[in-house]
Order: sequence, then C-alpha cells, then structure tokens
Amino acid sequence: MHFGLTDDQTALSEAVRSFARKELADGALDRAHASEFPWDVARQLSEMGLMGITVPEADGGVGGSLMDAVLAIQELALVCPKSADIVQAGNFGPIRTFAEYASDAQKDRWLPKLLSGQMLISLGMSEPDAGSAVTELKTSVREEGEHVVVNGSKVFSTHSPTAELFLIYVRFGPGTGNIGSVLVERGTPGFTVGQPSRFLSGEEWSPLYFEDCRIPRENVLLGPGGFKKQIAGFNVERIGNAARALALGRHAYEVARQHVTDRTQFGKPLCEFQGLQWKFAEMAVRLDAAQLLLYRAASGADDGLPSAYDTTVAKLACNEAGFHVANEAMQAMGAYGYSTESLVEYCVKRTRGWMIAGGSIEILKNRIAEHVFERRFDQRA
Repeated sequence: MHFGLTDDQTALSEAVRSFARKELADGALDRAHASEFPWDVARQLSEMGLMGITVPEADGGVGGSLMDAVLAIQELALVCPKSADIVQAGNFGPIRTFAEYASDAQKDRWLPKLLSGQMLISLGMSEPDAGSAVTELKTSVREEGEHVVVNGSKVFSTHSPTAELFLIYVRFGPGTGNIGSVLVERGTPGFTVGQPSRFLSGEEWSPLYFEDCRIPRENVLLGPGGFKKQIAGFNVERIGNAARALALGRHAYEVARQHVTDRTQFGKPLCEFQGLQWKFAEMAVRLDAAQLLLYRAASGADDGLPSAYDTTVAKLACNEAGFHVANEAMQAMGAYGYSTESLVEYCVKRTRGWMIAGGSIEILKNRIAEHVFERRFDQRA
C-alpha cells in the first residue's frame, strides 16, 4: 500500500523542517536533558500552528488531519526530539480526548491556554493496582448536590509535576459501564500532587491523591458509560507514542549513519565493514516497515479517530523498531553513542519507555491476537 503525501502535507513537512533547523537545532541536546518543560518552545510551536493540529478551527485549532500531526512530530524529532514531545502534548493524549468530548463551556475555559502553549493537561489513568488492567481502577466519585466528590490516587501521569489541569479516569459505580472521567484543576482542595519521581529517561511524574476532593458537576467530562469513548480517544495517544518512537529511532539512525561514514578505524571508514553494513540494512528495513504501518493507521482515521487494530499494530511495530534502531545506532557509535554528548543515548532511553507507556507491547500483542482469532481472551483470573 502506498501512502503519498498531498501537496499541502509536503509543504507542511518542509515548513516544519525549516523551522526546526533554524530555531530548534541549537540547544536540542540541552533541551533533551533538562527536566523543565520548555514553555518558550511550546509558545513558538503554537505560533507555528503545531498545537491543536487536529482540533477543529471552530474550537481554536488548525482543523488538520491526524497525518498532519504525525508529519509534524517526525520533522521536529529529526532535529530536536524534546520538541516532538511538545507537539505530542498539544495534539495527542488527554488534550485530544478533551477536545473531542468536552462541553462548549469546558472548551471555552481551558482550550485556549492549552493550545497556546501556556498550560498542560495531564492524564490520570494508571493506579497502584490498575495499570494494564485499567478497568480495575478504584478512584471513585459520588454526587453531592451541584458537586461530585473524588477519592483515590493515580500514578505515572505524564506532565503531572507541571500540569495545571488533570483529566482523571473515575468510577461512578461498579462495573466498566460506570467508568467515566472528570476534570480537576491544580490547587483544588482535597487534591494533592505528590513529590516527583524520575523515569530512566529523566522524565518526571508525580503521584496524584484525591481525598474528598469536591469539584463542580460541570467539571465532569464523561459520565457513566464514557469508558469506550475515552479509550477511543486513547487510541490517538498511541498514534503519538508510535510516531515519536519511530521518529527518535530514525534520529538515532541518521546520527549513527553519519558517524560511521565519517569515522575511520583500521585505515578505512567504519561503513566499509560488512558487519556494520548489515546492521544499517536491517535498521532501514525496520524503519520503513513501521513507517508504512504508522501511515496506515493515521491516514485511515475515521472522523479523526483511528481504528483500534491499526493503531495497535502501528504502536507495536514503531515501538519495537524505534528501540531496536536506536539501540543498534548506539552500538555502532561505541562510547560516543553511549555518552550524553550525543542525543542517541537519549533516544534509546525514550524509545525504551514507550514500549511500556500507552499500552505495553505484551498487551498490544494480546489485542492483535484477539483480532486474529476473532475472539476475546480474558486475562483475568
């Protein structure tokens, strides 16, 4: 299957590439290793129209396609991997679910700041006892007049140390049919953001605690029965995850390709050694194969939401290709690739994390197997 880009998409890619090389190349290494969120870059990307690419123009977005957002991530990651994370935050994950299902009042209140790079939204999904088995979540809400009261806790939420708004998966009652979500602002009484912890990649997260946290009823995003809609929105998160994993693998590949072309050992360039030639041949095949699956998922999105199967296949392929290629690129570069003087080691750490985040590769394989055999395999005891 061939995925040719439209003239507009080609122009978008070229514009983002030019902007990234001019504005983001300098400082890319320092940016990758800094724990602080780069608000200055977020505002620049917003001015470029790269935040809210798939959000309708009527809501303050660009009104573009999922493919447009994928292309933007790819071009940014080839120059500044950390900047690709900002586009992810402005287009995928909780902001996409919010833009899809929020009320007009909710959009008017928060979406302008989210799309202008002034505010971050964090997703509270995982819990200490509910990770891959997300339907086991225990964080609950009860109704009290014009308010709902939240109790429970969340872990591993991206951007949680910095975010001002949190999209929290909650339980309105027993069973999957009573799972929905609420919007909670930082500083709300009864809501505590814990001390940050750090992942291998250097990215930080904070535990979230809710103790009789009262929020207005109008802060309910999706009430009982909203779980399937939330998961449909989460499929878009997986597209962003897949796009970044593949893009960082390609970034490492390009850096390593140049390194083995320029570096001489034993009297000849490294690229003339057959062992390295085979490595790069295998890397190129993995990148190209995963790229096609990612484009299939992005281009086949129905009303902006991709199919669960295409998304699952794309994420698995991109996660495995991205990490394999980044790891092989580091090996090809030796100590320099392993050093923080290069972005390659950063790409290795980041791509490794995405094999867990957004659905582990093992869970993805379970979902693919269900499609293959056209039946549900219950993982519960």
